[in-house]
Amino acid sequence: MNELNGYDIEDIQVGMSATFAKTISEADIVSFAAASGDNNAVHMNEAFAQTTAFKGRIAHGMLGASVISAALAGNLPGPGTIYLGQNLRFKAPVRPGDTVQATVTVTEVITDKCRVKLNTVCTVGGKVVIEGDALVMTTSRAQRACSVA
Repeated sequence: MNELNGYDIEDIQVGMSATFAKTISEADIVSFAAASGDNNAVHMNEAFAQTTAFKGRIAHGMLGASVISAALAGNLPGPGTIYLGQNLRFKAPVRPGDTVQATVTVTEVITDKCRVKLNTVCTVGGKVVIEGDALVMTTSRAQRACSVA
């Protein structure tokens, strides 16, 4: 792994995996609401959230899913990774104070295009809360034509 560019496409193999974990704080939820403009009361108002099926506040789904981005950019493939696509299925809520662990696993390597497909799963306490798959572009030692087109 190159510390500045992560894993180059030539170093990535099917089955490689990495994880990243983050505890979702009250400050994260407030900051995400401010940055995104999503002030849904189920995220921001405990009294309202108590009246919903969740019986309390939940974090924004995309805030929980953002931990996947940290696993990709920080670990596998690592720095230099460019997101091209992400499919998500939200299976259970993430609550303030929960630690979300994202695991990314390489399922396909498309060497000539510097593309990697990965399975993406987020868990809280061992329970799957988000699952999906991602497509990313990586760097190349061989200076292949790695373009977003």
